[in-house]
Amino acid sequence: MLKTVKKFFGASLLVMCVMPISQAADNMQAFPAAEPGMLRHVLQVPVQEDEAGFKVELIVGKTVEVDAHNRYFFGGQISTETIQGWGFERYLVKQIGPMAGTLMAIDPNAPKLARFVSLGGEPFLIRYNSRLPIVVYVPAGTEVRYRIWSASPETRSMEKS
Repeated sequence: MLKTVKKFFGASLLVMCVMPISQAADNMQAFPAAEPGMLRHVLQVPVQEDEAGFKVELIVGKTVEVDAHNRYFFGGQISTETIQGWGFERYLVKQIGPMAGTLMAIDPNAPKLARFVSLGGEPFLIRYNSRLPIVVYVPAGTEVRYRIWSASPETRSMEKS
């Protein structure tokens, strides 16, 4: 009897671990392969107790050789598309560049540094949803990074004026 119970719990644990992976694979059927010259990046975020308190920031850019003193950014934007027939969102950067930056005078002989330079503008925050993959299409040679933002459970009252 004890062996049967152990086998049942072992099989149950295996199913619970494999189910999210198979669910993610099923959801990927909705997302087309990347077009020539483009790459598809996929992120599956972990389950959170209260996912409404989280956001995902998408950061698209490249690692380039630049000086250490100026701030740089690329032109371009992340757009959102809904996949017909599925209702899922996908994110697309059609092109990246040109690179721009501040124009602080520096020593022309100063060594260059390899630094990640992202798209300019406001942070691109999206809803946190562990049930669906986050799929981003970018030009080849472009990196996609992300950051998880979380809200404090504490709220505060504002003063009346």
